[in-house]
Amino acid sequence: MQKKLNFLFAVCNAVLLAGCAGDGTKILDDGTSTDLKWHEAGSVHFDKSKGTFPNLQSLRQIRKGMTKDQLYYLIGRPQYSDGWRPRQWNYLYHFNTPGQGRDDVTTCQYKVLFDKDGFTGEAYWHQVSSEDGVCPPDLEGKTSHELPADTLFKFDRSDFNGITGPAEEQLSRVVKDIQSYRDLENVTIYGYTDRLGSNGYNSVLSQKRAETIKAYLIQHGIPADKISAIGKGPADPKVSCNEVKGAELKDCLRPNRRVEILIKGTR
Repeated sequence: MQKKLNFLFAVCNAVLLAGCAGDGTKILDDGTSTDLKWHEAGSVHFDKSKGTFPNLQSLRQIRKGMTKDQLYYLIGRPQYSDGWRPRQWNYLYHFNTPGQGRDDVTTCQYKVLFDKDGFTGEAYWHQVSSEDGVCPPDLEGKTSHELPADTLFKFDRSDFNGITGPAEEQLSRVVKDIQSYRDLENVTIYGYTDRLGSNGYNSVLSQKRAETIKAYLIQHGIPADKISAIGKGPADPKVSCNEVKGAELKDCLRPNRRVEILIKGTR
């Protein structure tokens, strides 16, 4: 009997060390994930399943490398259940966003992952309210949007004809967010590729894609002198995927192929 219990304990430990979270998210040793999953929004265990309006100043202070105690001090206990000694904490947050979201409130899920040593890694946002709220909302006088390049463009394309149907909705959301700023300082568009191919080719492709998004924003009324387009090629990768090859590698590198749009100003 004792041997069977020891075996079960070892299996449980192995699952925990593998980083399989309660919602199915696969967590890597460095506290990142290429396969995010999210709990049903209403399945929070605390705060009467309603979530909370967080302290924005506390959210601004969250950084990589923090302990769970430090994180708990800033934003409190996680609101979703992810089992014993979880490697992620999940929250349901509401933000007052006049003119955006549902009844001027934007609802988001917030996920903080922990690395194999128990320190904070990456944090991720997920939009819950279906209206035009943005997750995360404006926490520091600026808003960022991350759009998958595979959604924006057909493979190896960078022109308007290459923009796919679902991208129109995402870009429309970005335009509405920019227009909500009372005093717009600037909009910076960063284009990124994966590491496949030469650096020179990727640099040109990422610049062309950033320029295409800039042209789209100008076409929809955003002042050209407020927008900068920067191609960064394979810089600042989100995932490395060193252990896979071929078609699996291309799919694994998907998060690196993206366009990031940073909006700064006063609402």
